Amino acid sequence: MLQHAPRASLSNAAADGIRAEIANGRWAVGTRIPIEPQLAQMLGVSRGTVREAVKTLVSGGLLEVRQGSGTYVRSDVDASASLQKLRRASLRDQFELRCALEAEAARLAALRHTAGDLQQLRTLLERRGRAEDAGGAAGFVDRDLAFHLAIVGMSGNLALVETCRFVTGYIRETIAATAAIELPEPDEAAHRAIVEAIASRDPERAAATVRAFMAHISKALASATP
Repeated sequence: MLQHAPRASLSNAAADGIRAEIANGRWAVGTRIPIEPQLAQMLGVSRGTVREAVKTLVSGGLLEVRQGSGTYVRSDVDASASLQKLRRASLRDQFELRCALEAEAARLAALRHTAGDLQQLRTLLERRGRAEDAGGAAGFVDRDLAFHLAIVGMSGNLALVETCRFVTGYIRETIAATAAIELPEPDEAAHRAIVEAIASRDPERAAATVRAFMAHISKALASATP
């Protein structure tokens, strides 16, 4: 029998119980989970609570409801739980992730970009401006993020694009952090160097330029980490 859910946050606890059964391999990907009354009995909650828990896990991509057949395990990776773990990562970890994603994106962009892509990137850099410009800190973060995500789009790699979309809010927080605390913010020249490296169609130069771009921030964060 599954461990009974506590009274507080019953739906969340029921969802956690189902997650645990999937994680420990009792319900493998592709198998049908017990029907609603059985789940309610196993979890010690009402059928309504089970329905809410299942909806949560369907939204997270863990379960799939097949009309007339039942509810099946779609994946053993809970995207919503993974995102929460990403958001709890240290600022240093966040920038290391950004560096890895954006260096590879720039490398691919150098190989695959079109003339139109490059013009768009230069336009976004001009719009980015400075933190002191109109729109305040929030507006600056939006413009900076648009520039960086455009590079990812230029990579032509759907998996990379979707990964970055998944962590867009997470990346936004890392950019905002450079304004919120005393971290070195790369200037316009550093951003322009990335554009020119991509324009050169030299993939290794493009990747190295992004890594150099991130190096000062990474060094500052390493010094601040106990």
